[in-house]
Amino acid sequence: MWIGTFYALVAGLLWGLVFVSPLLLAEYPAALQSVGRYLAFGLIALPLGWLDRARLAQLTRADWIEALKLAAIGNLLYYLCLAAAIQRAGGPLPTMIIGTLPVVIAVSSNLRGSAVVRQRDGRLPWARLAPSLLLIGTGIGLVNHVELTALRADAGVDLGRYASGAALALVAVACWTWYPIRNADWLRAHPDRSPRTWATAQGLATLPLALAGYVLLWAFMTASGSDFAMPFGPRPEVFIGLMLAIGLLASWLGTLCWNEASQRLPPALAGQLIVFETLAALAYAFVLRGSAPEPMTLLGVAFLVAGVLWALRSRPVPAATEGTP
Repeated sequence: MWIGTFYALVAGLLWGLVFVSPLLLAEYPAALQSVGRYLAFGLIALPLGWLDRARLAQLTRADWIEALKLAAIGNLLYYLCLAAAIQRAGGPLPTMIIGTLPVVIAVSSNLRGSAVVRQRDGRLPWARLAPSLLLIGTGIGLVNHVELTALRADAGVDLGRYASGAALALVAVACWTWYPIRNADWLRAHPDRSPRTWATAQGLATLPLALAGYVLLWAFMTASGSDFAMPFGPRPEVFIGLMLAIGLLASWLGTLCWNEASQRLPPALAGQLIVFETLAALAYAFVLRGSAPEPMTLLGVAFLVAGVLWALRSRPVPAATEGTP
């Protein structure tokens, strides 16, 4: 339990970095940032795949199809929507909406009706799950109240652009509700497989998708007469450096740590630990702003941490004994 929680914490710290890139590369299209990040992830996975080729050879055709699905939805589509949401609505609103993931994933995991999954993972009784969800939800609400108050004070906000950013963030939430549950299902169904190998497999599956996306985006921008300097934009050193850093740290290492956590923790509990990503993203945002958080923001963070600690006290109830005294 505690080892799984530690891996989830490290994954959250690494994934929080992805909220920084769209702000540092505000003039870069979100689509270019998405395919650029995962092209870097795929290229990094190539030498790692060669070193791990014996274990990768054990994966079946069905495993590679699953890795491709996870790469397309949990990687490319998710980050495309998130980067576009941050660029259109600023950092606070997407962080707020993505911050609901711990609650959404935990509830979605507990509502699943598959007998096989319930027998394997058990379920967290609602009475035990509710306090941690309430604490996390309260913390998210307090943090977001401060951010939304600041946004309302800005008379120059484009409401249409703001609303489209919110809609894109909701699509990102849908993608990343599906991804960790599906990913955890595969890992817990294959306890003999290495989480590192599975992270590398997802990187290799991402590579052709990202490469095709990069080529199509370049062709579209050329055909549409865009003056954007393809292939690496007006600041190629910054763009390439950020894509490589995020591809290695957030994509491969973050996925590896999350796989380690997912193999040790039931999805309903692991889902709540994505709150670490929200906390990291908020911390990085305040560092970029160069300002200290408001007292209500700190109170919200305290509620978030309390919710996580409460969640760690919960244990899944086996399906055969669920509901018995």
